[in-house]
Amino acid sequence: MSDRPLLRNGTARRLFLDRHGLLAPPSGPGRGADLMSVIRGLGFVQLDSVSTVERAHHMILHARRTAYRPAHLAPLLDRDRLLFEHWTHDAAILPTDWLPHWRHRFARDAARLQRRWKTWREPGYEARFTPVLDRIAAEGPLRSDDFTGERPGRSTGWWDWHPSKTALEYLWRTGQLAVARRDGFRKVYDLASRIYPDHPQVSETETLDWAATAALDRLGFASPGELAAFWDLATPEEMKTWAVAAANSGMVEEILVEGADGRRHPRLARPGTVAEAQALPPAPGQIRVLSPFDPMIRDRARTERLFGFHYRIEIFVPAHRRRWGYYVFPLLEGERLVGRIDMSADRKAGALHVAALWPEPGVRMGTGRRARLDAALARTARFAGLDTVTWAPDALRPD
Repeated sequence: MSDRPLLRNGTARRLFLDRHGLLAPPSGPGRGADLMSVIRGLGFVQLDSVSTVERAHHMILHARRTAYRPAHLAPLLDRDRLLFEHWTHDAAILPTDWLPHWRHRFARDAARLQRRWKTWREPGYEARFTPVLDRIAAEGPLRSDDFTGERPGRSTGWWDWHPSKTALEYLWRTGQLAVARRDGFRKVYDLASRIYPDHPQVSETETLDWAATAALDRLGFASPGELAAFWDLATPEEMKTWAVAAANSGMVEEILVEGADGRRHPRLARPGTVAEAQALPPAPGQIRVLSPFDPMIRDRARTERLFGFHYRIEIFVPAHRRRWGYYVFPLLEGERLVGRIDMSADRKAGALHVAALWPEPGVRMGTGRRARLDAALARTARFAGLDTVTWAPDALRPD
């Protein structure tokens, strides 16, 4: 019989939602200091170019602040420089005062990318480092398409970068360039010395400790592998070593977390986490539309383990093999994922168009739930600058 504290599934869900900013009502101005607090609480917001309704980072923030609008992000990112754009598990925006920890990431990526890109990229991009830096130093911020004439025709994607584009990305990933802003969704690069503020240096040990504790505080409970994956600043082996030392010092304890299927999984948590979770209030019952890249569902295996919700994005799945759709949004009602919805912005008609809705097994679309869904879709339409919501005749689908 284990003497480890047990976090029951319902309580674990509640804690997880709380740490992801989804337990409290989504009220607040959604701009300025309030918006900054949301991003800091999440840790980072993933960027993505797909915009069937709005881009992922805007959808993530709107799920937590219904007053948020896409124009509210730029002042923090491009004007006040309170946020910077870089890499976690993918491209993301993060609070600038955490930049010292990314300087260790820059050094690691310098070696890691050179190894990988020997086979992934066209040869010769290293020879473009100095010319690219010199030109940006002389002319100011530039986009990749400002470096023309290296290949006839148009690039077909990230795998078809011209040498200067590869150099730009390498110099950004390794901290010599920074993203000054985005034009549409295209990066505009400048010298990092003109964008990044001066910060005191921190050791790799300090970065590892920060990465572990900051991830744990934003997850509530986690395995060493989940801690490593959160920021992607440390290896799983480094996190395992940290976890042993943290447990020995009493900084963390091992608890059992009950999954949706009743199985119990050992996880690390701060001492007192179970009691804290048991004292949390329930989530409001409204429905929220989540981005496929929402941090709550980013780890698909954890989402299934904790919420019993199987989700995969099918952008890269051929149309005839998709089960759901190209870009399907999960629906969160209170503390439960209740379905998924295939919808897109019809800008010409000024409408948010619902092509399909799949409730989860056992979820009935009764009058009350349908009213909550209609309210959520109306909020999403207003957020996307649309006037109405339309439905395909056969939109409601069985599982």
